[in-house]
Amino acid sequence: MRATRPLASISLDLDDLWTYLRTRGDAQWQEYPSYLPAFVPLALDMFERLSLRLTFFIVGADAARKVNLPYLQSIAERGHEIGNHSFSHDCSLPSYTPSQIESEIARAEEAIIAATGQRPKGFRGPGFGWSPELLEILNRRGYLYDASTLPTFLGPLARWYFFARSRLTADERKQRAALYGSFRDGFRPIQPYRWQLRTGSQLLEIPTTTVPIAKLPFHMSYLLYLSRFSSSLMFAYLRGAIQACRITGVQPSFLLHPLDLLGAEQAPGLSFFPAMDLPGPRKRDLVLRVLEELGAAFELVPMAHHAGAILAAGRLPERTPAFA
Repeated sequence: MRATRPLASISLDLDDLWTYLRTRGDAQWQEYPSYLPAFVPLALDMFERLSLRLTFFIVGADAARKVNLPYLQSIAERGHEIGNHSFSHDCSLPSYTPSQIESEIARAEEAIIAATGQRPKGFRGPGFGWSPELLEILNRRGYLYDASTLPTFLGPLARWYFFARSRLTADERKQRAALYGSFRDGFRPIQPYRWQLRTGSQLLEIPTTTVPIAKLPFHMSYLLYLSRFSSSLMFAYLRGAIQACRITGVQPSFLLHPLDLLGAEQAPGLSFFPAMDLPGPRKRDLVLRVLEELGAAFELVPMAHHAGAILAAGRLPERTPAFA
């Protein structure tokens, strides 16, 4: 590995089967159906083939269930970073009161530490949800970084697509009005920056990277969606995004989800999710090839490693969140 390569961080939101059913409005989520026993060993072995260490953002409710402990412990034992993905994975988290947000963060921390032995240094909101109050709480609780923003203009389109294929009531759709962000999120920076908080403190924000200038997504789920039309198109798009990042000096933060590796037979009831018509082995082959392409252009690291390097590099731009 060449030391001259710029860094890129890799993360995986460990959303279990029940979290997708809950977001969709399927009452079966309350039974907490899970694919973690199948997914975690498969994913860890695949990442080991690449000698890759990344950040797993874990949902606290999963960490609190004893049946999941062997799988979550194995993530930490393999040398991966553990992040906080809230306790209940409720996409209406930005509308919570400050005390409710604090409870979500604290309960998840407690469960994650007990399950993995790691205290999370980073947070990502479910559905890319965040609020000024959330940022203040993360800073007060000693978090190194937040990773909840997705700077793209396509958030409303993604939300419309999801709602069109969901079973949500009108009230549930209203509660999820912030899912995937708004059109104005496309004007947010791709490069990391510091939130200037009301208390005078600062918190590092590492956005999930989108294509520079165009602000189109290139996380793995979007690439797999493109692969349904043509794998050549997908790789051309990926290489264009990598080249745009190299030209503009962007060090990407690249996002994975479990459904990027699983076929429909391993994730029943999620046929509404993009690219679930692709077989699992085909998906995993594409994920390996994408990570190899990224690894040829960047040194791939967990997010806390990336955050430390960003902060050590010097002055960052600052932004002030709008407070209610």
